[in-house]
Amino acid sequence: MTHIKASITGIQGYVPDYILTNAELETMVATNDEWIVSRTGIKERRILKGEGLGSSHMGAEAVKGLLEKTNTSPAEIDLLICATTTPDFIFPCTANLICDMAGIRNIGSFDIQAACSGFLYALTLGTQFIETGKYKKVIIVGSDKMSAIVDYTDRKTCILFGDGAGAVLLEPNTEGNGVIDSIIKSDGAGYPYLNQKAGGSRYPPTHETIDNRQHFVFQDGAQVFKFAVTNMADVSAEIMERNGLTGADISWLVPHQANRRIIEATANRMGVGMDKVMMNIQKYGNTTAATIPLCLWDYESQLKKGDNLVLAAFGGGFTWGSIYLKWAYDPK
Repeated sequence: MTHIKASITGIQGYVPDYILTNAELETMVATNDEWIVSRTGIKERRILKGEGLGSSHMGAEAVKGLLEKTNTSPAEIDLLICATTTPDFIFPCTANLICDMAGIRNIGSFDIQAACSGFLYALTLGTQFIETGKYKKVIIVGSDKMSAIVDYTDRKTCILFGDGAGAVLLEPNTEGNGVIDSIIKSDGAGYPYLNQKAGGSRYPPTHETIDNRQHFVFQDGAQVFKFAVTNMADVSAEIMERNGLTGADISWLVPHQANRRIIEATANRMGVGMDKVMMNIQKYGNTTAATIPLCLWDYESQLKKGDNLVLAAFGGGFTWGSIYLKWAYDPK
């Protein structure tokens, strides 16, 4: 019996029109372009403007574009999983809203929250539904409106994040292409270093939490950098080792776009040259769960059937992981 693999058969991204440049940030906080670029690699990021627009808006735009691009009817979709750290509401889940906006009815849909590793977690989960034969068409979305939880008076964090979404279609593949292996990990001891302190059940919104600006992203940059460099590199090396891969075997490293130095350290550990590393942090910043699908979207025309890709991410929690997959189609 031929083993079924879950392959990505389509990719679509969405980024808002508004561009927040380093020059504009210089008018908001004490920073400058040279400082931002040298430490992060970021030149600009996209910001979603408009009353009542949340992560679902961007996710739905990506999904609608994906359906059109792959000539897929909404009625054909069996399941939709949305990775997001910035849901529109505590409930209903953002995946439900995306389905409604994209005309997808009467299917299972839910959110997954693993911060910047969310897309890898969701892709790993969606893969299982395809491999078991349970479903034929699964959509994985990564969408985050980070501007909604960024404090634009905090120069340590406001320079990092942007808004965006990406979506992929997963379908069965019997040619050996698709997701080959995945590793997902977490360590809750990382909570103090990267979090949003208030707004959940532990510290519901009060005048005090708002006055103390506890509904914004908090990050201990030095600690997060140390953990991210180590764990993203380690998990990528681990997935290569257990699949007998060397740097020469890798067509593309697709890393979470948090910081250029973290990306370079991961590539170095894997023995992969920077010419084989997908990078768009310079124009989008850190879009959290959307960074990896946005990379695949940007580089889709350069991908070839059978290419070996390693996806790697690290996020708050802490969470981290890596996926090894073989690309399933040639550029059109």
